[in-house]
Amino acid sequence: MKLATIRTPQGTRAVRLDGNVLVDLGHDDLGAYLAAGSPKVEADAATYPVDGADFAPVVPRPSKVICVGHNYTNHIKEMGRELPAYPTLFPKYGDSLIGAHDPIVKPAETDALDWEVELVVVIGKQVRRATAEQAGDAIAGFTVMNDVSVRDWQFRTLEWTQGKIWDSLTPVGPYVVTPDELGGVRPALRVTTTVDGQVMQQDDTGTLLFDPVHLVQYISTVVRLNPGDLIATGTPAGVGHARDPKVYLLGGETVVTSIEGLGACSNEVVKES
Repeated sequence: MKLATIRTPQGTRAVRLDGNVLVDLGHDDLGAYLAAGSPKVEADAATYPVDGADFAPVVPRPSKVICVGHNYTNHIKEMGRELPAYPTLFPKYGDSLIGAHDPIVKPAETDALDWEVELVVVIGKQVRRATAEQAGDAIAGFTVMNDVSVRDWQFRTLEWTQGKIWDSLTPVGPYVVTPDELGGVRPALRVTTTVDGQVMQQDDTGTLLFDPVHLVQYISTVVRLNPGDLIATGTPAGVGHARDPKVYLLGGETVVTSIEGLGACSNEVVKES
């Protein structure tokens, strides 16, 4: 299944893709739908056309967003670091998230705005200290994130969070795709970033150092994971900050972060007024 949260004149709604329509799932957003146990859809459920749908973040108000740094071997090498023994974790917040087609508004405070395509794990049920089987069972599906990074703020200190949590800067969506459509909970999918049509990143999620099941196990050991929580699994090589010379988003570009089988976030970069 492909699931989403869309904006309507009456507010956001959780929906399921069915052909050329989106079927209402009876909840305000996917987070609420997953928390309710993903109930069956009513036979007379409302529908909305796919064409022109206004996609909100797939889960607009997750209880937490956990991001993983340095999880593709090629990206670790381009950043000049050693392969980590454990996942490198940092937080993001719901206020950072925007829809898959919303504009990326470049903050006036930065001249070092960068792109990062990421596979995102969407949690479907509460889990703590998960076994491998429990971790896989807790994965409701996967989606796409562009972990837009404010590099000059990120590297002001050794701790990255201040470069990752900027308000309304992180596209996520458009759909959550369930594991049965992707070959399971450890999918091997092509990930790509283009900027104005030029390929900047390209890799395969099968090369993740720490795969989705491992990450759910590891993170749930530290903190409970709730329905609708998001785990961004890291970005591959090709970020602008690692290029020589460095390349950043200045405004006016179109950035497309796509993952095979999931879809794409396509966002215009605009300067903050």
